[in-house]
Amino acid sequence: MTSPPMEWSDLPIFLAIAREGTLGGAARKLGQSQPTMGRRLRALEAAMGLTLFQRTADGFILTDEGAVLLRHAERMEADAQALSRELAGSSGGLEGMLRLTCSDWFGRIVLAPVLAEFSRLHPGVIVETLTDQRVYSLGRREADLVFRITGFDEPEVIARRLMTVPYAVYGEAGRWRPRAGEAEPYPVVVMDTAFGAMPDVEWLLRTLPGARIAARSNSREIQAELCARGTGLAVLPRPLGDSIEGIEALDLGPCPPTRDTWLGYHRDLKRLPRLRALVDLLIERLAAG
Repeated sequence: MTSPPMEWSDLPIFLAIAREGTLGGAARKLGQSQPTMGRRLRALEAAMGLTLFQRTADGFILTDEGAVLLRHAERMEADAQALSRELAGSSGGLEGMLRLTCSDWFGRIVLAPVLAEFSRLHPGVIVETLTDQRVYSLGRREADLVFRITGFDEPEVIARRLMTVPYAVYGEAGRWRPRAGEAEPYPVVVMDTAFGAMPDVEWLLRTLPGARIAARSNSREIQAELCARGTGLAVLPRPLGDSIEGIEALDLGPCPPTRDTWLGYHRDLKRLPRLRALVDLLIERLAAG
């Protein structure tokens, strides 16, 4: 009795399990149910006549045969993604979808006005903006345009510095009058521990050596809200801080370090008309001279 033929659509299932290590993680990544993932994996193993994973208490571990399939599946995935990017990059007309990723505050304060203008100019293009903490892959077409505060070193990415963002120390209006070097235990709101080495965190604790950390968050929006509610002082991007009622920029003498914002997109999309139009508008409206 012959085995059922291998379904090509099962390969993304295999790749997700290999990368996530569990059925649950793979199911969340692909937006499918865990039982469906298990059934599709069993079907793939039956079609190939191989055991692709060793099932352990800690998750799924590739067998030798699974490692061989992984190499080929990743090459097939890369070829399919390259074909998708090339076809997208050669398509004409200002219609279709663009997916971009950025931080929460940057999307709301800086990008939203430009995206609204872009939508009026090109109503056939749908721009999807994602602001979670996940790092999206340009190569896998998880995003078409990425904004971040670190440069890009991937050779396949076209990148440029879009703008330099100034920062300032903010506090509840009329409440604080700190000065650099004071040992007063001012409460401060800073980035979470994973971002504890951010330049503004180091600068604030060095400038106010007596400061005590009152709260942490990886969201600038939450930092600004805590600042407005009197939780403590916070270093915020000026475009965000200046937009929040109830807080004011404080003069400590020296200014916090600025941060550059970079935009990047895959080189295969450089001729995509809708992407080109958006990038040109962003540069026109936001880029420093």
